[in-house]
Amino acid sequence: MPSLLIITTGGQGLKSPFSLIRFTHRYVWICRIHYVANWSDVLVAWALMSKLNNRQIEVAEVVFPCENLAENLAFFTDTLGFRIESIYPADTPRVAVVAAYGTRLRLEEKTGVAPDTLLLICRRAELEAGAYDELVAPNGTRVKFEATDIPPVIPDLVSSLTVQKIGVQSNWGIGRAGMQYRDLIPDRLGGRYIASHIRIPEGGPVPDYVHHHHILFQLIYCYKGWVRVVYEDQGAPFLMHPGDCVLQPPHIRHQVLECSDAFEVLEIGCPAEHVTLVDHDIALPTEQLRPDRDFGGQRFCFHQAVETDWSAWRADGFENCDFGFVGATGSLVSVGLVRTVAGSTLPASSHQNELLFNFVLQGSMTLECEDNQVWQLQAGDAYTIPAGKDYSFSDCSADLEFLEVLTPG
Repeated sequence: MPSLLIITTGGQGLKSPFSLIRFTHRYVWICRIHYVANWSDVLVAWALMSKLNNRQIEVAEVVFPCENLAENLAFFTDTLGFRIESIYPADTPRVAVVAAYGTRLRLEEKTGVAPDTLLLICRRAELEAGAYDELVAPNGTRVKFEATDIPPVIPDLVSSLTVQKIGVQSNWGIGRAGMQYRDLIPDRLGGRYIASHIRIPEGGPVPDYVHHHHILFQLIYCYKGWVRVVYEDQGAPFLMHPGDCVLQPPHIRHQVLECSDAFEVLEIGCPAEHVTLVDHDIALPTEQLRPDRDFGGQRFCFHQAVETDWSAWRADGFENCDFGFVGATGSLVSVGLVRTVAGSTLPASSHQNELLFNFVLQGSMTLECEDNQVWQLQAGDAYTIPAGKDYSFSDCSADLEFLEVLTPG
């Protein structure tokens, strides 16, 4: 019988010889040892007890590899009564943490069978100070340490020219909470950015839960239909209509409550793969109303289409509506709409931003890049242009309008 390693709370003492070994006043290591065949096992247990004594372990997670995350997640939640604690990435979930009965399991979608791994979650300062080393139990169980308070990992940028056509490359997958996801930047620019076209065909209550994201930044643009959402410390639930956009600061708790039929939204964020954390303790809306609250150096921002104010864009013949996210993010990201004035064209030009992402909301245009690369674009198409690469617009329809997202270099 394989040994069972469990971290739990409480101050119980030894209930029977070698069945319980208490290594702090808060945590108990349960060792399934029915008889002492090898005293070295006991010595290893006491060595681990000494190593972990007085450390600030917050929670333990047991890793379970599985070939199909959806099936295993349904079994643990529906059959065994576990509840979801976190799941990621949102568009194609591969990792889910579930908890019940004082136990947390990390389901990881991967092929093959690896030894069970126990993750002990601790403070980043202790981890960086080298207070913990990876351990291996006698039965092969790996004991690893991870920090809960580390900043999101931002991969290095790998610039590329990407063009996604709505009718040709519309590969929709099922993501978090049953929503349909379409990837607008397939290569993720090296994993640094993600842009998703999300839709919910049938309206009504959304099976969402109070959650927050471990991100650098994330924005949500309402493309079609309407949705009712609620955010931590931002007042009562409110409706988002086409053209509305919110900046979701890091770790702001929020929940999608209900939406219309044929609801569609655009979600752009950094990094591409990030953890979505579920908060079972907070109830939304919160009693406080703090519109200027700081969330990781950013504040919540809600742009409404009815308040659109147009001004000159960086090129003649176009107008721009800035959403005000530059100030809300400390110049981290700029978001706005661009539209034609009359028969507009954009002469060959380039930019020096880290990211230039455009999504055509309505109308049509011709995009041409250096090396004679030409695309006919329409509503639903999206593209990214690398810094320093020449590009131009032509054949812009009178109703052309697109969403533009820029991050500085």
